[in-house]
Amino acid sequence: MRIVRRESRAVLTEACCGGAGGCGCSVPPAGAGRGLADWVRWAPPVLAAGVALYLGLEPLARFLTARVLGLDPASRLGGAVAFFLYDAPKVLLLLGAVTFAVAFLQSFLDPARTRALLARRRGAAGNLLASLFGILTPFCSCSAVPLFIGLVRVGVPLGVTFSYLVAAPMINEVALVLLLAMFGWKLALLYAGTGVALAAASGWILGRFDLASAVEPWVAEGRADSGTAPAGPLGLAVRLDRALAGARETVGKVWPYALAGIGVGAFLHGYIPEGLLAGFMGRGSWWTVPLAVLIGVPLYASTAVVLPIVQTLLAKGAALGTVLAFMMAVTALSLPEVILLRRVLRPRLIALFLGVVTVGIIGVGWLFNARL
Repeated sequence: MRIVRRESRAVLTEACCGGAGGCGCSVPPAGAGRGLADWVRWAPPVLAAGVALYLGLEPLARFLTARVLGLDPASRLGGAVAFFLYDAPKVLLLLGAVTFAVAFLQSFLDPARTRALLARRRGAAGNLLASLFGILTPFCSCSAVPLFIGLVRVGVPLGVTFSYLVAAPMINEVALVLLLAMFGWKLALLYAGTGVALAAASGWILGRFDLASAVEPWVAEGRADSGTAPAGPLGLAVRLDRALAGARETVGKVWPYALAGIGVGAFLHGYIPEGLLAGFMGRGSWWTVPLAVLIGVPLYASTAVVLPIVQTLLAKGAALGTVLAFMMAVTALSLPEVILLRRVLRPRLIALFLGVVTVGIIGVGWLFNARL
């Protein structure tokens, strides 16, 4: 029975993360076996070419729009096309660079030690630590659930594990780097701080309840997997190989959905008049924050998909709190996550989890609309 349970979790996670959601959150496979000399030879010119392409994207997009396609960038169609030609390669370049860097850094982390560290932390300190740990794990809301199970099995308090479950998909490093590139460091830090506070507070509140009976009995059976850490230290070339393989896999799964999100953002950029969204999603309309959360929950997508849409909504006059609430709902709450959690938690605990996080997101939206 235990084997069947593990297989069902694997199938559900693959169906969730490898299907329409396209979050690209699987564990990086082993590298292709390149030597360190190959990395020394090829890495500098590839890095230089990537930086040069990134810096030249804006004039390149204008040139392709006006000279090659013959469109006026000031027109609706031309503006939408120029937006897409600029944002699409920018997002994909950032996504590849960030996932490579994070996969490389993750090769130095020991999963068993991390779980043991969280298991020793109790109270608010544990919630805060779990929320910060979520930033280092580029998981979507579904693929964070298997680690959630592992944390529960090694004795991490449920409230602490819920903090991780909220933080991992919402404030991962991909979101932070893309926010930094699109909006600047102030909004990136604002989103990160708000996300950590929301995750820590949600887990702390849930930890005040008696939750043990609301967890499916099979979750507590056995011990968590000890991980697949190698017996000895990894060489630099192996770490770089695995990081490259992980970046390729993530970008390979995410790029169609990222382009779809950029396409939606390009359409809004070109065809939605300036100021139109200010009346519908402005800070004066209190009901837009709960509505944005309700719309965001069924939309299962990664931050790479959502951010181009968020960028356009803000440029068109939408209130910051409303847009942040929408983004948090899309990334932290999703219907596939609820389906997967049902195999782990009883319905009343799922309802409590969704209710606490939803109320917290709405509160964040209202707070920022009132202050900013």
